Amino acid sequence: MQPANEERAGDGRPVRADARISRERIVASAGQLFAEEGVLVSLERIARHAGVGSATLHRHFQGRRALAVAVMDERVQALCTRARRLSAEFEPGQALEAWLRAVVEHNNTFRGLATLLSEELAEPGHHVEARHDEVRAAGGELLHQAQQAGVARSDITISDLLNLANGIAVVTERVRDRERQADHLLNVVITGVRPRADAAVHDART
Repeated sequence: MQPANEERAGDGRPVRADARISRERIVASAGQLFAEEGVLVSLERIARHAGVGSATLHRHFQGRRALAVAVMDERVQALCTRARRLSAEFEPGQALEAWLRAVVEHNNTFRGLATLLSEELAEPGHHVEARHDEVRAAGGELLHQAQQAGVARSDITISDLLNLANGIAVVTERVRDRERQADHLLNVVITGVRPRADAAVHDART
């Protein structure tokens, strides 16, 4: 009997440990280089950065979009895991704020990713849609907890917040001091998330 957690290839065969390690290194290198240079960085450069040959990269990923999807999958999983951890460790308002900052950083990481994956997103039921649903579910739970605690407005939805986070990533993409400007805009959004009375008090104190 095969172990329940054994990773398997697309044809059902178990993935060898060395092949799994190579794949993980490729995904990690792609994520780093996508963040630093954009998603059009050459696959050959990604392979060199990962310490593998181009043939190894292409054996694992049939093209740039497949690699981008793998990187996105990993980062989405990290976002969802972070949401659960923040929920357990912080007050609802702090957890939601920290997670929104992580979402903005996530969106800023992949310059051009949306365009690269546009064909994937156009396919109904594709797993990219499922990943977006996972992010909405994770963030939605944090927002619900903040609303229940009275530290977030009841008329805000998780789609509102994700759209705003996406917008911040887009408008600050080519700004020289991107991180500072993104942080400023996110602070404006977070102030708007608070119930109006709390926001007014916060503004009066700053």
